[in-house]
Amino acid sequence: MKPFFAAIQFLTILPVPAALTGNGRALERSVPFFPVVGLLIGMAAAGFDLAISRLLPPLSASAFTVILLVALSGGLHMDGLADTADGFFSARPREKMLEIMRDSRTGVMGVIAVLAVLILKITLLTAVLPEWRWRLILLMPLAGRSAIVTLMTALPYVRQEGGLATLFDKNRSWLSVFWTWGLMMMAGWWSAREIGLAILFFSAVTAILFALYSSRKIGGFTGDTLGAGCELTEIAPLLVGAICHHAGLTLL
Repeated sequence: MKPFFAAIQFLTILPVPAALTGNGRALERSVPFFPVVGLLIGMAAAGFDLAISRLLPPLSASAFTVILLVALSGGLHMDGLADTADGFFSARPREKMLEIMRDSRTGVMGVIAVLAVLILKITLLTAVLPEWRWRLILLMPLAGRSAIVTLMTALPYVRQEGGLATLFDKNRSWLSVFWTWGLMMMAGWWSAREIGLAILFFSAVTAILFALYSSRKIGGFTGDTLGAGCELTEIAPLLVGAICHHAGLTLL
């Protein structure tokens, strides 16, 4: 179980005793547990939202829930989104993009990207019926971590100087991709039936499109693009839910 606890330590701010995570070898083998951690995050956030929605109006409750999702990851993925936006929208050559993404300072494009994603998540979550909310929140982190597994499997790591993401390079496997989207399919069907399958489809399409875009921009992935892919794919369940609700469809 050390890879599982290593995945929790890597993807969340939850304190995990060192005895449970082992060494770097456990983290290398933790990729198949990324979607499991995503599902656990979704369960925690869905439970929080059920409680907070009894105390606050939908918009305020949505804001608190989205903030919780960001906080549970320690802002790791949102930071990656900001760095990726600064690099990808800099209109510079590939090497310069990677240099900009490495810079700890956040530029205008990074700020815009973070604000855009936060606004979309909050407003889309507010737009759905109360009985839909927990189902969509449950699937959001699972979709995001499934995108991470897809990106790191489908694309090469591009930083020659190495980085934390190189730990996962040795154990990349398409079996992990099939497993993560299989878990997404089961969770989607259990929580939302046919619309859950639509969420699966659009989440996978979002991850694939971002993988293609990242490949075109820098030729592969970095740790920052993994975070960006996670944040963007988390929007997909909410977008599908809002569209279906606006069209008069029901989840069950």
